[in-house]
Formats: sequence, structure tokens, C-alpha cells
Amino acid sequence: MMEDLLLKLLLAVLVGGLIGAEREVRTGTGLRTMMLISLGATLFTVYSDIFAVDQGDPRRIAAAVVTGVGFLGAGMILRRQGGLYGLTTAATVWLVAALGMGIGLGQYMLVGAAAVLVLLVLWAIPLFQRLTNARQTLAYEVLMPDQEPKYEGILSIMDEYSLSVSKSTMSKSPDGFSYAWQAYGKPADHQSAMLALMGQEDVVELRVI
Repeated sequence: MMEDLLLKLLLAVLVGGLIGAEREVRTGTGLRTMMLISLGATLFTVYSDIFAVDQGDPRRIAAAVVTGVGFLGAGMILRRQGGLYGLTTAATVWLVAALGMGIGLGQYMLVGAAAVLVLLVLWAIPLFQRLTNARQTLAYEVLMPDQEPKYEGILSIMDEYSLSVSKSTMSKSPDGFSYAWQAYGKPADHQSAMLALMGQEDVVELRVI
């Protein structure tokens, strides 16, 4: 019994770590989070089996895990510049919890197959998009310290690299002018535009999401 429980805990950490590593590489966060979510879901599922021996419905704990993870995932979704970001990470949190629950139930083959599919989706689709040069939408934010706004000059760089601009905003602060917009185009064109923006002497800070 104890050996089986330890195996489940180790598998939960391993599966969460594999998927979390992808999020860590792509977004800079997620490794420890995914490991803990997987481990927690596994533990709660094991507890539900233990509690159900004498009394209670194990499905109630499983439902509570799904609800709790839903709130956690919702906290990872950000709304910036008219767009939503973090949806993939939030969905990954939801799936990692499902994998942890499967480990807690001893469904190792099902969890293994599902984990492989999750990793394929997270790694293969972005790779396919890069290889096929598929268009994508990125959010840009630029801070310039000048006293006069230079919005048109910034957008001309987007036009130069055939990027379509939408949802653009401009704001003023004590540090200067901040420009934010979304641009749609090919990854190579985004890369060229980013390099061009970073090469501008007046650009103090550039953020691209």
C-alpha cells in the first residue's frame, strides 16, 4: 500500500514536471506550479478513496478538485491591451490536475497516453506554426521618454514589416509616453520589427507578449 502511494506521488511529480518544463521554457513560469498541482490532485484523489471506504462519496472530492483548479487557472489569465493572455497555461493547469487525478486512481496507461498528447500539443503545434510561417498576433508595448509623442513613427515600423496593427493606445506618464498595440503577421516579420524597435534610440523599454 505504502509503496503504491509513493509510486503515485513520484509519478505525479514527474508528469507535472515534464509538462511544467514546457511552460517554464515558453513563458518563464510553470515548472513548480505544475508539479504541485499534479501532486495535490493525486493526493486528493487518494484521500477520496480512503474516505470512501467507510462513508462518503469519492466523487465529491474529485468535483472539488476540478472547481479549485478552475479558480487557480482563472487567476493565470490576464487581460491586457484588449486581448486575453495565459489561456494556454490555464488550460494546461486544468489538464495537469486531471492527470494527477488519473494517477491517484491508478490509471497509469491512460495518464501516460494523455501526457504524451498534451506535450505534443504544447510543443508540436508552435513548431508547426514556425515551420509553416503561420501568422500570429502579438501585443507590443513601448515606453519612450520624449516630451512629444511619436506614435506615427512607431507604427511606420509595423507597416515596413507588413504587420497589421489593431487596438492601439497611447498614454502619458512622468517617465514619458507609453504606446501599446496588437500586431498581426508572420513570425519572421515580428522578429524583424522587434529588432527594429530595439534599435531605436528613443525606445527605453519594449515588451512583446
